[in-house]
Amino acid sequence: MSTPIPLTRHQGLEALELRAPDGAAATLLLHGAHLLSWTPAGAGEQLYLSPSSAYATGQAVRGGVPVIFPQFAGRGTGLRHGFARTKPWQLVSAEVGSDDAMAVLRLQDDDATRLVWPHRFEAELCVRVAGRSLEIELACENRGEESFDFTAALHTYLGLGSLLDASVRGFSGLHYWDSIKNSEQRQRVDLLLPEPPLDRIYHQVEQDLTLTEEPVGRPGRRVTIRQQGFADAVIWNPGAEACAQLPDMPDSDWQRMLCIEAAAIDRPIRLEPGESWAGMQSLVLE
Repeated sequence: MSTPIPLTRHQGLEALELRAPDGAAATLLLHGAHLLSWTPAGAGEQLYLSPSSAYATGQAVRGGVPVIFPQFAGRGTGLRHGFARTKPWQLVSAEVGSDDAMAVLRLQDDDATRLVWPHRFEAELCVRVAGRSLEIELACENRGEESFDFTAALHTYLGLGSLLDASVRGFSGLHYWDSIKNSEQRQRVDLLLPEPPLDRIYHQVEQDLTLTEEPVGRPGRRVTIRQQGFADAVIWNPGAEACAQLPDMPDSDWQRMLCIEAAAIDRPIRLEPGESWAGMQSLVLE
């Protein structure tokens, strides 16, 4: 037997507070289908959310998990990072089950989206929390009469005590595009010690990634990150200089986050009329 989850408000915007029977919880805005918070059962907050972020119609929230669709960054002629993260999404369902809590939101084309991306589509975002796991699935269906291409990402901001204590494993042998150096590179060692500014798009990511924090004198932390349907993974941290230029992020907060994003960038997704695609990112606090 499932129990419906009522709508509430967060920073003046409609939101859903997902809480599983075991205590796992997440906060999801209808604005942008933006996941703001994830607290696994028996643990603390895992995502970074900027205290300076704006919560307003037409503006993106800094932190959490923004939905990037239908364009990643400036790779196209449309809006940078697309329009999905600033549009109101519709609530399809939200309920607490016997061992989890889940919500599904939907975005469809309208007059405003067709001005910047002339295609008929339906996108859905599904968020599920249970125990120490979080699952986020993004799906898209071509509802028009012509094929279209798109790129997408789940722009996950993972919170850190200190970037100096963090490392990521799982990229060994993979090629990546370094957006700082504007060149193609190869990851030759398994261990990645983030040294900002960092902006890389890793290709053909099939293995699990592991974010580890090993602070001196405090308990460590390990998060396993898996993805399906997304061929790429983005690692991003703005560093001190670029962070100081961001109006919605404190100057020193680059030290408190690392983005590890499931993405479809290098090879855009093509959908024929009536076709669908889905991609998922799952995170498990070990």
